[in-house]
Amino acid sequence: MDSILTRLNRARIIAGRTFGVHFRPWIVGWVFLNLRLAVGFARLLDPIFFPGFRKVEIKAPIILVGNPRTGTTFLQRFLTDHNIGCSMELYRMVYPSLLLQTVLKPLLPVLEAVSPAKYHKPEVHETSLSKVETDDAAMISRYFDGFFVYGFFLAFDQDDLLPQFDPKVRDTSVRDFDWLYGLWQRNLYAHKADRVVAKLFSLAPRLPQFLKRYPDARILYMARDPLEIFPSGMSLVTGVLDEAFGFWKLPDATKQQWFDRLYAGFVLLLQRFHDDWQSGAIPRESVYIVRYDRMMAEFDTVMGEMLPFLGHEPDEKLRADIEKLAAKQRAYKSKHKYDLAKFNLDADRIKKDCKFFYDTFLPGYLENLEKAEG
Repeated sequence: MDSILTRLNRARIIAGRTFGVHFRPWIVGWVFLNLRLAVGFARLLDPIFFPGFRKVEIKAPIILVGNPRTGTTFLQRFLTDHNIGCSMELYRMVYPSLLLQTVLKPLLPVLEAVSPAKYHKPEVHETSLSKVETDDAAMISRYFDGFFVYGFFLAFDQDDLLPQFDPKVRDTSVRDFDWLYGLWQRNLYAHKADRVVAKLFSLAPRLPQFLKRYPDARILYMARDPLEIFPSGMSLVTGVLDEAFGFWKLPDATKQQWFDRLYAGFVLLLQRFHDDWQSGAIPRESVYIVRYDRMMAEFDTVMGEMLPFLGHEPDEKLRADIEKLAAKQRAYKSKHKYDLAKFNLDADRIKKDCKFFYDTFLPGYLENLEKAEG
C-alpha cells in the first residue's frame, strides 16, 4: 500500500469486480496522475509569483479531531465564519498551488460538475469545491491515501486492508504533516490570516506524533455517542457510494463485509485516541474534549470554556452570535432516529465494544439516555 499506483490499481479492480464499473476508473486514474503532475509543476512556480507565502509560520493551529459525524463540520465552519482561524476550501486541497487556484477560481462553477463533492446529498452533508472541508481530503487528492480511501474503496477488497491504515502498522505522519504544512502556508497567505483551523479525522490515532511537530497546537476532540456516529457515518459514505455506483444493489454478503470493516475502522479510531489519552502520550493540557450533547444543549457554556482554551478573546458580535445560536439549539427538538438495523448494527454490541469510550469521554451518558427513554 506504499505506492500510489498500487492503491489506484486496487481501487480500479474493486470498481470493476464489486460495482461492474470498468472504464471510468481508468479515466479517473489518468486524470488523477496528470493533475498531480500539473500541481507539482505549478507549486514550483508559486515562490516566483507569490514569494511571500514562504514567510508564513504555522502557530498554535486549531485542530478538530474525532470520528466523522461528531459535529466537526458545524464547529469548524463556526470558528472560520467568526475569524477565530482560517480553514481550507476543498478546491485549495484539490488544486494546492496558489498559481493554479488563482487561474481556476473563476472556473469553479464549471469544475463542480466533475467534482466528487457532487455525490454528497445536501441534507446529509452540504459541501462543494468552495466550502471549507476536512483536511483529510488533501491526502486523497495528493496521495490517494488515508482512512477515507479505505472506507470508500479499499474496504471492498478481498483482503482486509484496515491494518495498512493503522499508524501502528504503517505510519505516514511525516509525509502527511510535511504536505499539510505547505498547504497551510499557502492558505493563510491567500486569506491574509494568521491561524489555522483544520479538521483531521486521521489524527485520532496519531496525535502524539502531531503534537511533537506542533507542541503549541490546540486540539478540539469531538466526543459523540457511538450509537449515533456509527450509523450516521455509514449513512454518509453509503450515500456517496450509492449515488456514484449503486451501493444498495450489491449482494448482501458484499454489503455485510463492508459494514463489518467500516465498523472496525470506526472503533479503531476511538480506541487509538483513547489509549494514547489514558497512557499520557497525549498532553491533556493540549486537548479540550467537546461533548456533542453539551455542544447542542449548552453551546454558550461550551464556547465559554473553549475560547479561553484557544486563547481567543470574543468581541461583542461573537458573544451575541453565540447566545443566539445557543438559544436556537435549546429550542430545537430533533425527530431523527438513527437506523442501526439499516447497517446491521447492534446497539448492545456497540455499547460493549465502545465501553472504554463511554466510560472515559461520556461518563453517565448512557445512564441518562436510558432514564430519558424510560
